[in-house]
Amino acid sequence: MNRKTIEFLRVTHLDGPNIWTYRPVLEAWVDIGDLEDSPSNTIPGLYERLTGWLPGLIEHRCGVGERGGFLLRLREGTWPAHILEHLTIELQNLAGMKVGFGKARETPERGIYKVAVRTRNEQVGRACLQAGRDLLLAAIEDRPFDVQGTVARLRDQADRLCLGPSTACIVDGAASRHIPFIRLTEGNLVQLGYGARQHRIWTAETDLTSAIAEGIASDKDLTKSLLKSCGVPVPDGRIAEGPEDAWDAAEEIGLPVAIKPVDGNHGRGVSLDLTTREDVERAYQLALPEGSEVIVERYVPGNEHRLLVVGSRVVAAARGEAAWVRGDGRSTIAGLIDSQLNTDPRRGTTEDYPLNKILIDEDPAVGLELERQGVTQDTVPAAGQKVLIQRNGNVALDVTDTLHPDVVETAVLAARVVGLDVAGIDMVAEDISRPLAAQGGAIVEVNAGPGLLMHLKPAEGTPRPVGRAIVDHLFPDGESGRIPIVGISGSQGTTAIAHLVAQLITCTGKRTGLACRDGLYLGTRQVRPGNCASWRVGRQLLMNRGVDTAIFEHDAKSILGEGYAYDRCQVGVVTDLQMDASLAEYYIREPGHMHTVMRTQVDVVLSEGMAVLHAADPAVAELASLCDGGVLFYALAPDLPVIAEHRARGGRAVFLRGNQVVIAGGTDERPFFDLGTLPSVMDGNPLPQPLHILAAIGVALALDIPPDLIRAGIETCVSLHSPAGQASHSG
Repeated sequence: MNRKTIEFLRVTHLDGPNIWTYRPVLEAWVDIGDLEDSPSNTIPGLYERLTGWLPGLIEHRCGVGERGGFLLRLREGTWPAHILEHLTIELQNLAGMKVGFGKARETPERGIYKVAVRTRNEQVGRACLQAGRDLLLAAIEDRPFDVQGTVARLRDQADRLCLGPSTACIVDGAASRHIPFIRLTEGNLVQLGYGARQHRIWTAETDLTSAIAEGIASDKDLTKSLLKSCGVPVPDGRIAEGPEDAWDAAEEIGLPVAIKPVDGNHGRGVSLDLTTREDVERAYQLALPEGSEVIVERYVPGNEHRLLVVGSRVVAAARGEAAWVRGDGRSTIAGLIDSQLNTDPRRGTTEDYPLNKILIDEDPAVGLELERQGVTQDTVPAAGQKVLIQRNGNVALDVTDTLHPDVVETAVLAARVVGLDVAGIDMVAEDISRPLAAQGGAIVEVNAGPGLLMHLKPAEGTPRPVGRAIVDHLFPDGESGRIPIVGISGSQGTTAIAHLVAQLITCTGKRTGLACRDGLYLGTRQVRPGNCASWRVGRQLLMNRGVDTAIFEHDAKSILGEGYAYDRCQVGVVTDLQMDASLAEYYIREPGHMHTVMRTQVDVVLSEGMAVLHAADPAVAELASLCDGGVLFYALAPDLPVIAEHRARGGRAVFLRGNQVVIAGGTDERPFFDLGTLPSVMDGNPLPQPLHILAAIGVALALDIPPDLIRAGIETCVSLHSPAGQASHSG
């Protein structure tokens, strides 16, 4: 039977470091059937169809290491699983979800491959994987395929499910400082850092953003009152109770005036430079649906500017410009808008564009502006005649480098008066390179949760690293957002070691969290029974603000099926590389395969961290060379060659001489603790095995717990050791 098809046997999202890479991947087990006998160079037209449909494939370097590397492999001959890997990556990129990592590896079974691709969103990644399969089969079978429609569908899905641009730039800023993050909802609520050292963001709001300040900022009249009392220049104005009262207010303030909703946003319902009663009353009706009340203010001439204040600094500034069209004597104003404004490649209807398309039917303010000039969208202006379309156009021209110190000081003061740690200050001025007072400029709004796209993708000027600025505000120099994390991997004694480590850390006064195979613990209290050595429970532990240090137990199956809940750890312990028959379903059938799995615990150790390895197991000892940080060996025997060699290089070790625990560093040895002083049974429970105590002491040393405190912790806390965990997994 001819089976030239591609079937998915299993698709797993590994949402953490895994056997493939440090970042989340989608792992697909793929059966290519009889296509195993059909590499790409044997399928006529395949190369041409794929490169015609997806020209961006030329950027894939593949294992060749240079631009066009994948296409070289495609021309010379490669297999469908490898091609699927690159198609999935390219479709994700076209959907706006930039990724680059991918691997395809054979399994021992003919025609079955494991394909892993980096993804930033599981649902979008799965959709791209499926679309990649369908596209590849169409190319193999020389059938039509709707690439444009498929990409549009994937892009729409990515827009709905991925982080918005403002949140994403903050997350990217955190990544640039190696600060971990956890997405807490399907929206834009994100945790930066772990446990007690975390901060949370929601778009451009942070957990330092005061709810009172946000409430003040949403009330434009209250904001103006507070700013004015502190000497910040603001336009005079008051709340209007109706259209007629709006005109009364305008006469009191003095024409021209501006009218806006008191608690609106994004410029909706705002009308400027109003001079007639008819315009004022129309503008009131335009503003009313956009907010709870309407405010009438003195019109401040000049350009609108948005200054982004983060902490005590202005980190970016953008200027807006009015939008005009010029008549040609033939086209209507609506046609001129489309041909002269909406054709600008910087204009669009999504957040990817720095300027919005002008849609007359959807923006009543444009219609009002045209009426004030005595024209409509169907009017045909004379050749050369200019028509104003928008007074308050998109604020998207970067002017950060032109700010006058007085302008900066005023903006920072405005944010401080309202109480916002991140604020968008709307300022009107002719020229922000001059002091405000000299030109009659004023602050017209203070906004909480300001949009960041105008600074990330300005229509003109230099993009500003505003996401990084917010991260630096939350995490000043020296703060990483990390808590000490201990990962313990293996099959022998891992639960017992995990409990001992948790108890030793608890004795230092720190609040510990432990996720292991016999429960979830906060301090010495079990808060959930059963097997909690899972990614899901681990993430919950990292989200807990009451955790100063977290300990995680892992076995090979959880590493293969889920990945790690954390991105990196301070200490990584590996006890053994023992095979398990249940791993055969993952194609882990040889000792060498276990090396690939268990090395991940060492791979994720931070450069300033330490791997604690069982020296008596040669396969475990070999992992030492893979660690970015330091290495500490533990073993019962003091004379193992691997320990001697390690000590000769200045390395550290913990071992036994008789019943005496010895801490060694280089040529120095220090007797530390006599296990013979401990009773064989405490409170009716057997004590942990000496090997497990040595491993726990090694972790404590790696965490810089003082030796005297470690000794006291063993003596006083060992009675709390879980007999259930020891009995089940002591090895």
